[in-house]
Amino acid sequence: MATRIEVAVAHAPAADLRLVRQAALWGLLGAKMLGGLGVQWDIRWHLLIGRDSFWIAPHLMTYAGVTIAAALAFGVLGLETLRARRGEPRRDGVRALGLVGTPGFHLAWWGMALTIVAAPVDDLWHRLFGVDVTLWSPPHLLGLAGAQVNTLGCLLIALELWPRESRVRRAAFLAGGTLLLAAFYITVDPAIQTAFRRGGLFFFAWPMLGTLAFGFTLALTSRLAPLRATPLVLALGALALHYVGIAVADAGFALTQPTPAIEETIANHPDSPIAIAHEMARRNAARPGRSVSLRVFPLLPAALMALVDARRRPHAAALAFGLGLLVVSGMMFAGTPALNHALPTTTDLVAAAALTALAALTAAAAARILVDRFGQARSPVRARPGA
Repeated sequence: MATRIEVAVAHAPAADLRLVRQAALWGLLGAKMLGGLGVQWDIRWHLLIGRDSFWIAPHLMTYAGVTIAAALAFGVLGLETLRARRGEPRRDGVRALGLVGTPGFHLAWWGMALTIVAAPVDDLWHRLFGVDVTLWSPPHLLGLAGAQVNTLGCLLIALELWPRESRVRRAAFLAGGTLLLAAFYITVDPAIQTAFRRGGLFFFAWPMLGTLAFGFTLALTSRLAPLRATPLVLALGALALHYVGIAVADAGFALTQPTPAIEETIANHPDSPIAIAHEMARRNAARPGRSVSLRVFPLLPAALMALVDARRRPHAAALAFGLGLLVVSGMMFAGTPALNHALPTTTDLVAAAALTALAALTAAAAARILVDRFGQARSPVRARPGA
């Protein structure tokens, strides 16, 4: 016999269901911000404290955000599945593994499912290999990939919910794009250690990877949000999130007062990513984990991308961003004491420029393809123009 909840959900008006979806989207974006700040704190915890256990405070903060996001995405799919079981057909619902919902909520849920799977894998990885695992370890990349898929789901949900002229939809795109960019910043950060280790062409590893990841994000969001300044807005937003993350970590350290064990870790593993981060900070006379330079470098390239207008000329705008990022970061890295030993040759610079151009064109093409796919997947049932 059906429960009262099932009956209520099955007969809920479509307008009420749309409100549920809208509230869930903003909840997802808030949960993702919480989880992202936890990741920033976790990185600084590894750099300054070491790792006590899976249950350290930044992990709890990160997975609180993951749990909330997963519950919201799965909850909306659960509600819509109940409606489907009551026999109410919906034109905007698709079924996957027994769950019914819009493509956006499916994408959001399955992204979080990947991140959840990454948690026990990450704990096992640390037990096997210790505290000095790079951010580019398989479980970390799996978790980050899941989070990014979830963010793409959020962008698709906004496309499903509101008409093109809606200011609310534009705000959701800008918020989601900022979170997507901030997560890619964290993912690409270890490339600076690649420059330190290898030099030569790899001196430009960060801007080349950044052109691909950041350029994709900026091109994608520029196509979705009809605002010329979108690239610069996202770059400024990601920079602001970085400052907030530093403040959150500082407050968290003051509250939890963990006992550092980092010196022993560095002494036992002098070639680890953590040891290299401390050595680079020492050479630069800086404090590990507090630099904002890698978040500032994309500002001018993002402004160039906006000037070229990524909405109308995505490939040219992506090229402007990528080559701008290469020049800005290359000039700044060349004056950095930690990278004095790794300076590139002219041949390295020419090769890096060619690879950066290829990455920029690839990023713009990928963004265009995804926007087209989003247009095919979005719901034919639209909100009222004034929504």
